[in-house]
Amino acid sequence: MLPSEFAALEPFGAWVLESERERYAKRLASSMEEMQAFYDAAFPLLERASEYLDAFPLAELPDQERNLLLLMFSLVNVSFPVEVWKQARVPDSGAAYMDLVVEPKV
Repeated sequence: MLPSEFAALEPFGAWVLESERERYAKRLASSMEEMQAFYDAAFPLLERASEYLDAFPLAELPDQERNLLLLMFSLVNVSFPVEVWKQARVPDSGAAYMDLVVEPKV
C-alpha cells in the first residue's frame, strides 16, 4: 500500500482517501484518540514524505507513492483538530458546512 520506507504508517491505511470530502467525513467519524494516534505516527514523517515525493512527477506518481500523498493530505486534515481544537469539528461553527466544489487533480 505504501513505499517500504513508510511501512510504519500501514496501520493507518484507512486514511488513504481520494477526496477532501472523504477525508473530512473520516475526521468527523473518528475519535480524538484515533486521530491522535494517526497524527503521532505520521507527523514525524511528514517532512521525509514530502522530500521523498518531490522526486516523482506529480502526474506520474506510482500507486504506493500516491497513497502516501493521500495519507499526508489526511494528516493535514487532522492537524487542527489534534493541535488546536481538541475536537473533530470546527469550534463554534454550528451547522455551517463548506463543500469543496473543485479540488486539485492528483
